[in-house]
Amino acid sequence: MSRQRRYPSDLTDAQWALVEPLLPPPRTGGRPEKHPRRDVVNAILYVVRTGCSWRQLPVDFPPWQTVYWYFIRWEEEHVTERILVALRRRVRAAQGRAAEPTAGIIDSQSVKGADTVGQDTRGYDAGKKVNGRKRFIVTDTLGLLLVVCVMAASVQDRDGAKTTLLSAYLLTPVRFVYADAGFAGTLVDWCQRILRTTLEIVRKAPGQKGFAVIARRWVVERSLAWLTGHRRLARDYERHPATSEAMIRWAAINGMLRRLTRGRPARRQRAWTLDNLKA
Repeated sequence: MSRQRRYPSDLTDAQWALVEPLLPPPRTGGRPEKHPRRDVVNAILYVVRTGCSWRQLPVDFPPWQTVYWYFIRWEEEHVTERILVALRRRVRAAQGRAAEPTAGIIDSQSVKGADTVGQDTRGYDAGKKVNGRKRFIVTDTLGLLLVVCVMAASVQDRDGAKTTLLSAYLLTPVRFVYADAGFAGTLVDWCQRILRTTLEIVRKAPGQKGFAVIARRWVVERSLAWLTGHRRLARDYERHPATSEAMIRWAAINGMLRRLTRGRPARRQRAWTLDNLKA
């Protein structure tokens, strides 16, 4: 029997109904699975959302070793990638869009690396003054994650984008991508020649000073903000870049599930005044 819903990160019944059919069937032969899969998924989302280590999972979840085993096994079977595709299609259909996108947006984000990040997979981003890793993501024009690649922060945007855009080329029908000026230069010609993909550089308005929302680019920047709202992604704690990518996919899955089952626009957090507190 599954445990009762206790934490904000736990899936609702409606969210679990979307996820359960997308998980691989239990393996035949051997002992039956001891712990409900819903509890395992909730435990993974708890780690992603709260940022706790595997060993610090609350005791009402399955043992952390079991949860981590499922986490690794499902990554080996590309489960999160399939869930992302299925949920993204549902969100796009709900928004009146075609199931598959044809345009995307690429961006990168440098984050500090914890002590658990080895020297062989970390680097220093001199521009952002960050010692850690760099995340490259491509989203559709709704901000839904298409692909993610994690590298050392020392990797230049134009170099890391090649791997990321190649993944997008192989996994999606996207052939038109927006990017900021950090991806300008020879990458534009490389995309056209090798990937038959148009890379359009969206630049700031002439004379712009300070912050301003830039058309097309703001969508992917908002997606990065959504992802880092999951505390496990506030910095990089993972020993291997592939594990970081898996954590990002789980965060994106969590966001799409909430988007599908919310049934209404997101409500902004209320600003409480002194009068509210006195009431």
